[in-house]
Amino acid sequence: MDSATAIPTRFLSILDFDNETLRACLERAAEYKAARAAGVADEPVLARRHVALLFEKPSLRTRSTFQIAVRELGGDIIEPGNDVALGGRESIADVARNLERWVFAAVVRTYAQDRLREFADASPRLRVLNALTNEEHPCQALADCLTLQEAWGSLRGRTIAFVGDGNNVATSLAHAGVMLGAHVRVASPRGYELPDHVLDDVARIARGGATVDQFTDPVTAVNGADAIYTDVWTSMGQERETETRLRIFAPYQVNASLMSHARPDALFMHCLPAHRGQEVTADVIDSGASVVFDQAENRLHVQKALLSMLARA
Repeated sequence: MDSATAIPTRFLSILDFDNETLRACLERAAEYKAARAAGVADEPVLARRHVALLFEKPSLRTRSTFQIAVRELGGDIIEPGNDVALGGRESIADVARNLERWVFAAVVRTYAQDRLREFADASPRLRVLNALTNEEHPCQALADCLTLQEAWGSLRGRTIAFVGDGNNVATSLAHAGVMLGAHVRVASPRGYELPDHVLDDVARIARGGATVDQFTDPVTAVNGADAIYTDVWTSMGQERETETRLRIFAPYQVNASLMSHARPDALFMHCLPAHRGQEVTADVIDSGASVVFDQAENRLHVQKALLSMLARA
């Protein structure tokens, strides 16, 4: 990593990175992936350091990959229970102030982004990583970009169409995509678009003429796209809206017909877990165009790169 690269001391959002830091993180992740495939042990940058995993929401990929990443970097993990972790018995700030005295970093998966920021602001010496909030999912976006770089070499000038809810995954994808020069299209029903402040952010950070455009028609959005991305229609915490969302999002299913409007070599992406038969059909997610398990694997490598960067900050 270039010594001139600015290294943040926390990672709550893709917006905590500038273009150079994002590229350096992806480069480091690719190095970790290659080393692991070759059986080369990692430098123990987390030796004698502990990382707390604080998860208010269920997780397979995020929890597993952070556990493995910390251990392969020579560190150890603690996992306080949900009953004591984030403001159950005491304030979020007090939890953070306690952990700051014991551990090097905290990986936090919670609901509102404001809860995460409150935690991080209360513990300035603690390295804090966003493992998902309602508003952003930056670790997923890193894995997405690494997957696309592996397929394309560069995202610059490419078009990624996100079809579905303008949610946390779509937000972080838009942040990272435009920072790397990609055009991001988001097709959503009215009322489910990306928030206005996200559009303001991407206009500020976009590089190389990259854009984010919003559509209500999914066919128009995917026309000529290099990749089509979707996510579940009902995210964690929205279960009461399930029936309404199933009806509203039905025209936004990614199926063979919709894929046919993209480039012939277009990739299919999904952050998982997937509901086959809802947001995507089985023939698409299980096809040769699908890179969903590459995205899942790459969560490990980008999170190793993040932890390594924070260890050097």
